[in-house]
Amino acid sequence: MKVSVDSVDIFTVTDHHKDVLANDIDRTKLNDALELSLFNILNNKYLACFKRLKAEWEPKLLARGITSIPTDKDAFAELVFSQEDYKDRATREAEAAIKP
Repeated sequence: MKVSVDSVDIFTVTDHHKDVLANDIDRTKLNDALELSLFNILNNKYLACFKRLKAEWEPKLLARGITSIPTDKDAFAELVFSQEDYKDRATREAEAAIKP
C-alpha cells in the first residue's frame, strides 16, 4: 500500500509494516483500518484549519457588509479566497520576513 499526495509517494506500507500492524489489528481488516486512520488524520486537520479560517474571516466579512455568508465549507472558503486582502500562510510569512 502506498500513500501519495498529488501523485507523489509519501509512505509505503511494506509487508513488514503489515506484519507488525497485524500483531494488533486483524489482518483481514488491516487495509480498512489504515484507510480510516488516514482519513481521520487528514479530515481532522482540514476541520481544524477550516475552523481557524472561519473564526478569522467571518467577522471580517460581516464588517464588510457581506450578509449572505455561505454555510457550505467550500463556498465559504471560495468567498474568503476571493477577498483582495486574503493571503495564505506562505505569503504572510514571506511578507513578515521582509519587514524590518
